[in-house]
Amino acid sequence: MALRHAVLAALLDGEYSGYQLTKIFDIGVSNFWYAAPQQLYAELTKLEADGLVTGREVVQRGRPNKRVFKVTQAGLAELAAFAEAPARPLVLRDDLAVKVHAVDLLDAGPVIEQLHERARQEEAKLEIFERILAGLRGDLDEATFLREGDPVGPYLSCQAGCRLARETRDWCLRTARTLEARARAHIGKETS
Repeated sequence: MALRHAVLAALLDGEYSGYQLTKIFDIGVSNFWYAAPQQLYAELTKLEADGLVTGREVVQRGRPNKRVFKVTQAGLAELAAFAEAPARPLVLRDDLAVKVHAVDLLDAGPVIEQLHERARQEEAKLEIFERILAGLRGDLDEATFLREGDPVGPYLSCQAGCRLARETRDWCLRTARTLEARARAHIGKETS
């Protein structure tokens, strides 16, 4: 997937400025795509040049004018072609997992601290995703929303983010407990 597809998908809900798009990426899209603000602005420029989004200037009183963007028919066609193409397998690159993999030959203390920190980060993400899900559902229970609610796509991708954050948090905590127990057992063997 190219960044362009993630931007087009984020713009499906309406017309947004680059600043608003960065906030959408921070909260709603971050569960499946990360992009720095400068990457988003550069991508919006490319998408507009390619005719996949259209931009317009919004005059504001007392603040600088802003430019807002929305998906064009060509952008929708690009997303449709993307949706039809086979999906690539998920690729995970995580430096913390590499550290855990090598922990037998390292000082486990810093790795344990990083596992606890990652667990806190994932807990914070989980809270955000759960608030987003509740906001999308409104007064509907989840089963009813999944059957009848709109928009279901952002809800389903946010569910995936929720599950990933929860599983990552739980893995970090289990792994930290395992390493802590092994460190205590190792110290116990040295003192006996």
